[in-house]
Formats: sequence, C-alpha cells, structure tokens
Amino acid sequence: MKNTYFNLIDQTYYFPQEGYDLRGGYLSFNGISLKYLIEKYGTPFKLIYLPKIEDQIKKAKNLFNRAIRKNNYSGNYYYCYCTKCSHFSHVIKATLRQDVHMETSSAFDIDLIDKLYSQKEINQKIILLHNGYKTKSYLSKIMALNEKGFKNSISILDSKKELDRIEEHAKRIGKKIKIGIRMAIDEEAQSAYYTSRLGIRQNEILEFYKERIKDNEHVELRMLHFFVDTGIKDNLYYWGEFQKATKLFAELKKLCPDLTALNLGGGFPIRNNLGFEYDYEYIINEIVSNISSICKEANIEEPDIFTEFGKYTVGESGAIIFSVLEQKQQNDKELWYLIDNSLMNTIPDAWSIFEKFILLPINKWQNEYGRVSIGGISCDHYDYYNSEDLNQAVLLPRFKDEKDSEPLYLGFFHTGAYQDAISGYGGIKHCLIPAPKLIIVDRDEKGNLVDTLYRQEQTVNEMLDILGF
Repeated sequence: MKNTYFNLIDQTYYFPQEGYDLRGGYLSFNGISLKYLIEKYGTPFKLIYLPKIEDQIKKAKNLFNRAIRKNNYSGNYYYCYCTKCSHFSHVIKATLRQDVHMETSSAFDIDLIDKLYSQKEINQKIILLHNGYKTKSYLSKIMALNEKGFKNSISILDSKKELDRIEEHAKRIGKKIKIGIRMAIDEEAQSAYYTSRLGIRQNEILEFYKERIKDNEHVELRMLHFFVDTGIKDNLYYWGEFQKATKLFAELKKLCPDLTALNLGGGFPIRNNLGFEYDYEYIINEIVSNISSICKEANIEEPDIFTEFGKYTVGESGAIIFSVLEQKQQNDKELWYLIDNSLMNTIPDAWSIFEKFILLPINKWQNEYGRVSIGGISCDHYDYYNSEDLNQAVLLPRFKDEKDSEPLYLGFFHTGAYQDAISGYGGIKHCLIPAPKLIIVDRDEKGNLVDTLYRQEQTVNEMLDILGF
C-alpha cells in the first residue's frame, strides 16, 4: 500500500477542515485557488485574505455578547484592534468595517490615526487606547488628538512618571484627560524575570490613585488594564492573574466612580496546527461570569469589558507560498528542501521565538511522504524549519528531480500577524534577498474572490537606494 501524503493528513486530522480543502489535487485556502495564484503571479508571494479578518472579529463579538446575555451582565463589550500586528491600510480598513476601536503603541501610530480620520475611515467617537511608553513625541500627538475633539482617547499609564507629563499637557490645553492604569503582571515561573516591565506594580496602584489621581482636576481614571503575555489560557497561571486584576478593579471602583472599564488586553490564540483545539465560547463565558461574580460580591457596577486582539484578528488571514528549488540529501537521514526565499526574512518568528505555523504542500498530495528539513537560500545557519508543533517533524511529499515535472509548492499559513513588521517590510533584508510579492484577496459585493497585486517583489534598485548606492 502506498503511504501518500493525503493518507497521512486524512488519518491524523479531520480533513478537509475550515479554511483548507483539496481541489483537483491542489490545496485551497479559504476557498482561494492557490494553483491559480501561483500560475498568475509565480512564487514566492505573501497573501492576505481580508474576509478572514472580519470573520474573526464577528466571532469574538458574538461570543462575548452571547456570554453577556447568558450572565445577565450589565456592562458592554468593546473590541479593539492592535495596530502593531499589521499596520497595512487594507488590513486596518477591513477591521474598521466591523466597527472596531483601536489600540496604539507609538508616536507614528497617531499619524496613522490622523490619516484614517482625514480619509473619513473613522470619526471622533472612536475609542482610542494608547499603550506603550509615552515618549515626548508620542504624548504630544496623543494630546493633539484630545485638542481635535477625540473625546474617547484614553492614555494608559505605563509608569507613575507618565502622569506628571500628562498633567503638564492637560494644563496647557485646558482639558481633563481620560487615563487608564496598566497593572504589571507576575510572569510565569519559567520566565527570565519575575514581574513585567510594563505597567505599575499591583500593590502600589491603590495608593497611587489616592495620592495622585483621586482629586486631580486634570485627569479622570476610566480604565484598569492588564495583559498576560502568554495569552488567555485555561490554566491556573492565567486565572490567577485575571483574579488579581479583577479584584483590584473592584477595590478601585469603590474609590473611583468614574472607573467604568476593565481591559483584558489580548491573548486569544490562533490555529498553528490542523489539530488545534480551543474552546473560545467556554473561555469567554468564564471571563464574563467571573467578572460578574467578583463585582456582585463587592457590590459594585459591572464594568465594560475591553479586549485588544491583534494576532487573533489578523493572524489566520495570512499565508506565504514558496517553491522548492532543490532537494539535498546531506547524510543517510537528513533530506533538505531548499525554497526560493529566506525563512528568516519572511517568517522571522519561526527562528527568533520558535513560533510554529501551519505548513502544508500545495500539490503532490498523492506522493509518498517522508521527513525533511526546509532551508532558505540565505547563507545563515539558522535559516531553516524542521519541526512541527504536534509531531516534532516536518513530513512532506517526496518527489523526483525531473526537469519537466512541476515543482513542489509549500505554504506556511496563519502568518498574518507581526511578520511583516518584524522583518521590516520593504527594507533591507538578510543577504539582500528581496521581499516577496504581496497579494491581497477580498470578495466583491457578489461574494466573488478578487485578487490584487499590492506590491511586486522588491527590486535591487529599491535596496541599493536605501543603502545609499
């Protein structure tokens, strides 16, 4: 019996599954014919499927609103998008179609907000949450938003010293500034440090409020914020930090009637393998019911719940497609597939923090499979990918090197968050290997797929110009 790659996937996972199917022997992604895009544009290319972004937002909103109704919860839910995950205009505009609010993290983020406002993509009612360290430039631009009439701009204090700088601006512009406080969380036991550098220590917040904020005519506290870097997980560590933040909110609320919002930050996971399981509905219901219980116990009003979902919003919309240029048998056990770009350049999380993505071949599913390592074409030792999240090995179709045969095409999926920002889209790349083409896929009013070449492969002149040649 022939052990085909299709048999391997079919026996290991439920397949086909949401977002993945075979059509005429070729893999499709969210209904997109990857064979068609390969023939039209050639490899390598990056792909963003905009409707997936909207689907993710709808899913979270529906589940939170369902949990709110189920628990007779009196607060509202607000979905914020973290611009740092992907700043592309087509991505942000796709999120805005679902009536989301936004979270910023640096000075230039505010210029992006100004652009969206000038293009009438947002209005002054949008809620803007300003996280991150407030440099002089960043804070000045945030205050300019307040002067322009953005009434729902909330500066989240990352340190006590930021309050001094905000007070100076508030005096100058003659407006009371809405603020939030970020609670520093305790990191997991295996972390390199004990307490997050982000935010103010939990045991200092109440006293800080009493001394500096309670009777302050220049600011009003509207939000308590916390964020667990390892994500929202159903484990003792996450629920422990969650309980600390929620109980702190209850204590603050008794002192501060203006405090109306609890911000959970981000942290919803995305699928990084075909066997991924995560009960979003259960977790969301637990979040809402636990907040409700703590508030009832403290006899306080239930807060509005905010989330800042970035990776969850855009991660599953992305893919990167490569061709295998050559296979190299380096010893009796190790076979390498060399692809037509650099993994370090295109998927930096794969080598920097060992992030795993869904890896699937586009074609040759009826071929026998074997264990391989994937190598990029840079000269760097670390430009490789050789382990999957579940089986610790990369298993892909085997093929013979024949001049007339179709190459093996490989896809890394759910790469839509952070990769372009971290690799420096359009900038200088390792070994001067050009950034791939970027293709945007959307659906028209009739539901038909429409693909657009957003940017060609980076040219040598673009790189040499940056380098000053």
